[in-house]
Amino acid sequence: MAKHLPRAIMRYLREADPQHKANAHDLLAAFAPDATVIDDDGRTYTGHDEILRWRASEGTEYTYTVEVSHVEKFDDTHYVVTNHLEGDFPGGVVDIIYRFTLADGLITKLEIAP
Repeated sequence: MAKHLPRAIMRYLREADPQHKANAHDLLAAFAPDATVIDDDGRTYTGHDEILRWRASEGTEYTYTVEVSHVEKFDDTHYVVTNHLEGDFPGGVVDIIYRFTLADGLITKLEIAP
């Protein structure tokens, strides 16, 4: 299902997967220099430096697995990807929705919601 996603989204999903040894350079290569991330707590991070700090602090508290459970393409620049997470975090199971906006093959906006 996920294999038909644009390269930038695939790169982000791979680098954000806790089973994958994340590489900061590869993660940032998915984002435009002025990209914005709005996390599931409603906090906004803009630009590579803030996005890198956000990713470094995310997901380090718990152990979990990630599986893409749904992909929706609205047009060539808007995608929604749902990931199913299971792990040792409170509740143990959650579906996370990622709303991607792309331009010139890079992520310009990522909104994350439970």
